[in-house]
Amino acid sequence: MTVLMNVPDDTRALRNAFACYPSGVTAVCAIVDGVPTGMAASSFTTVSLEPPLVSVCIQNSSTTWQRLKEAQRIGVSVLSENQDLACVKLASKTGDRFEGLDWSAEETGAVFIEGSTAQLDCSIYGSFDAGDHAIVLLRVHALGTTPDVQPLVFHGSRMRRLSPIAP
Repeated sequence: MTVLMNVPDDTRALRNAFACYPSGVTAVCAIVDGVPTGMAASSFTTVSLEPPLVSVCIQNSSTTWQRLKEAQRIGVSVLSENQDLACVKLASKTGDRFEGLDWSAEETGAVFIEGSTAQLDCSIYGSFDAGDHAIVLLRVHALGTTPDVQPLVFHGSRMRRLSPIAP
């Protein structure tokens, strides 16, 4: 039998519940004022085929997003299973997040992490307040994929790799 509790004032129980849902990990990056700027985001999802839209949820307190949202184009890289250190660097609060990372920039200003399983060159389509986050809709203008490269997965507050289920 399922036993539910009211959401407590302490957000730990809610965080633990959200951690039960696995998600991919993305790098959201662009050139801002001539400098690569980026962040890791696991709250990414596809939204629409027509028009081509994806979404990412950004914490309102993010100072990186305050800079990124001014970019004309933003690169979204779906990180591969071997890019856990790139995720850690891009989630860091201090230091050069791009130091030691293999990345490239498009003429549009979108920045991509090399070796990722998918790359989306996007512009901001819309943004909506949602509690302590903003839901940002991104319109996809160009893309690249390497479907045989496995993605990095975030589950249980840890980075993980997928493993196939035996037939």
